[in-house]
Amino acid sequence: MRVLVTGGSGYIGSHACALLLERGHEVTSVDAMLPGRASPHAAATLGALAGDSGRFRAFVADVNDRAALDHAFSRAKPDAVMHFAGVAYVGESVRDPLLYHRTNTGGTESVLRACAAHGATRLVFSSSCVTYGDPGAAALPVTESCPQRPVNPYGWSKLHAERVVADYAESPGARSAGFGAAVLRYFNVAGCERRGRLGHSHDPETRVIPLAIRAALGIDASFTVFGTDYPGPGSPDGTAVRDYVHVEDLVGAHALVLEALRPGDRRVYNLGTGRGTSVRRIIESVERVTGRRVPVVEGARREGDPASLFCSPGAIERDLGWRARVTDLDEIVASSAAWMKKTLGV
Repeated sequence: MRVLVTGGSGYIGSHACALLLERGHEVTSVDAMLPGRASPHAAATLGALAGDSGRFRAFVADVNDRAALDHAFSRAKPDAVMHFAGVAYVGESVRDPLLYHRTNTGGTESVLRACAAHGATRLVFSSSCVTYGDPGAAALPVTESCPQRPVNPYGWSKLHAERVVADYAESPGARSAGFGAAVLRYFNVAGCERRGRLGHSHDPETRVIPLAIRAALGIDASFTVFGTDYPGPGSPDGTAVRDYVHVEDLVGAHALVLEALRPGDRRVYNLGTGRGTSVRRIIESVERVTGRRVPVVEGARREGDPASLFCSPGAIERDLGWRARVTDLDEIVASSAAWMKKTLGV
C-alpha cells in the first residue's frame, strides 16, 4: 500500500515508518518537525532504510496547515493513513488546553478532510489510555468498553478526536467510499528499536523509564517518584503501576491492523501487555541494566494519577492474533538505555 504517516519523524511514528518499509509498503512521512517532539535525523535514517527504491519521502508540514497537507497528499496519493501527529504532555495540556484541542482534535479533522479529498480509505488513529481517566481498581484490567472519563485536557482532546473519527466514518460520503478506521488506545509506550537505528525524540523528557535512566547515568541529579503511598492491592509497593508496552510491539500492532482493515470497518483496540509494573520495579530494572544506582527523590502524588492502570489486550489478540512479545522489563529498559548512551554520548 501507499501509506502516509503523520508525525513520521516522532518517536512512535518513525518506528512505524521503518516497519512499514520493511513490510514492503510505500511510505510518506508528514511532520511539523517541532523542536523536542521530532527527531531531526529520523527522515535521513528512514531514507537510508528505503535505499534507492523510491518507497520513502518526507514532507515538513503541520497537519492543521491545509494547503501543506493537501500538497503532501496529492504527491503521495495514499491508500491509507497512520495518524500519529499530536501533542502529549499532560502538564502542558493543563497550561495550554487550546494547543491540545487545536492539534489533537483539530488536526484529526484536518487529516480526515484530506483523506476525503484524496481518496485515502483506511485510517489508523493513535489514541491513548488517558481517555479512560482513572477507572478505579474495580475496572482493571481496562477493556475497550470501560467508560471514558478523561481528567485533563490531553485526555479530552484525544477523546474528542476519537469522536471525530467515528462521526466521519459513519457519514454517507465515507460509507459510500468504503472508509475503514481503527482507533488504538496506547498504554505506556517504552523502549527503542533494538537494532539501535531509531529511538526517543522527546525534549524535555517526561516518561518514567528514560527519566530513571538519565538519573542513573548522571545526566539528571535525581529521579522523582511521584507518590509512594498508593494503597494495595492496586500498588504492591506504594508506587504507581502502569502497563509498559515496547514500541516495536506497538507499531507491529499498527501494521497488523492497517493490513486487516476492510471497507466499512470500525475497530477499537487497547494496546498493552496486560500487566502492570510499579515505579519501584522500573528503578530496580534500570539499576540492573546500567549497573548504577538511581538517586531517588520521593514526591507527592500528582493530581489525577491513578494508583494502577493496565489493560486487557484480549480484543486485538482474539481478532488478529497480536500480543506483546517484548515483555521482559530489563530488555525494554536496555533498549532505551542503549539509545540514550549512543545519542547522548555517556
